[in-house]
Amino acid sequence: MKVVVAIDSFKGCLTSKEVNQAAAEGVRNVCPDAGIVQIPVSDGGEGFMEAFHAAIGGVMQEIMVRDPLMRSVLANYLLWGSTAVIEMAQASGLTLLAPEERNPMVATSYGTGQLVADAVRKGAEHIIVGLGGSATSDAGIGMLRALIDSFAKHGSWDNIKELKNIRFTIASDVKNPLCGEYGAAHVFAPQKFAIGATPENISALDERARRFAEVSAKHFGYDRSEEEGAGAAGGLGYAFLQYMNAECRPGILLLLETIHFNEIVKDADLVITGEGSADRQTLMGKLPMGILQQSSAVPVCLIAGRISDREELLKAGFSHVECINPAGLSLEEAMRKEVAMQNIRDTVSRLVSMLGS
Repeated sequence: MKVVVAIDSFKGCLTSKEVNQAAAEGVRNVCPDAGIVQIPVSDGGEGFMEAFHAAIGGVMQEIMVRDPLMRSVLANYLLWGSTAVIEMAQASGLTLLAPEERNPMVATSYGTGQLVADAVRKGAEHIIVGLGGSATSDAGIGMLRALIDSFAKHGSWDNIKELKNIRFTIASDVKNPLCGEYGAAHVFAPQKFAIGATPENISALDERARRFAEVSAKHFGYDRSEEEGAGAAGGLGYAFLQYMNAECRPGILLLLETIHFNEIVKDADLVITGEGSADRQTLMGKLPMGILQQSSAVPVCLIAGRISDREELLKAGFSHVECINPAGLSLEEAMRKEVAMQNIRDTVSRLVSMLGS
């Protein structure tokens, strides 16, 4: 029996690697001789860079950059030949700030620009940027300023020659535009404030992004602020689309294509995927759907810490949809690492037993 395990992190609880390991142990409890392939995965957020590193190798680069409040912080990115994989949260992520420091009115993506600049200096010709977990809502202005500071002799974007032949791909499952009711400020910025975001602050962020897009459109003669992904990472997606002519791709598909996932699963008997919380939003391009779409005729089981809309998930094509947590278990208890890992083991053992009977 061959089982492929490719489960997203359970945010705030377990990494993708830890979830996969627990699931693999659950398989072995029932089928000790199973051939198990564990694939750490990410859709562009937490663990994106590590997932690529586990899949393709490469060398981690560690440099000092600026965090969202312009303080010095060590950050890593992956260099694999002429390809760089950057996780923007390493430099501009919400986890770099204490809860009381969260304020997208002042947080900047400058450090992400420093990571890009370093990758260019080290010979990267294709730069993949995962856009999850940002603390910022600056429409990528900080990132662009860092690139101007790094490369432009006279402080002008037009003076930058180093980026002309670089191919950029942004990894995100966010389809929101930059501005408006469904834009970066209105949809995502409230999650980035220490205290509830005021309507005035949200409007100010949205207006700032709108003005920036208008000026940029006049400069380039085109406007990409309405495209899918422009609103990702507080509008950082827009800056890459507009200024670097980036292509926006779902992060999980980028990863699966890179590792030739369809070849890995073609002789598998079972694929196990999952995420912390699964519901109808899972069907809108989130990581488990990417796994399902790339698994051909192989049965795909979905596990999660919380399940809603089970029937819709089953209709989408998952062979089984299982919540790992017993009824009545408190959230606090469920989020304990050792409890979550044991519940994953038990759930997967039960699934494999059912499928084998």
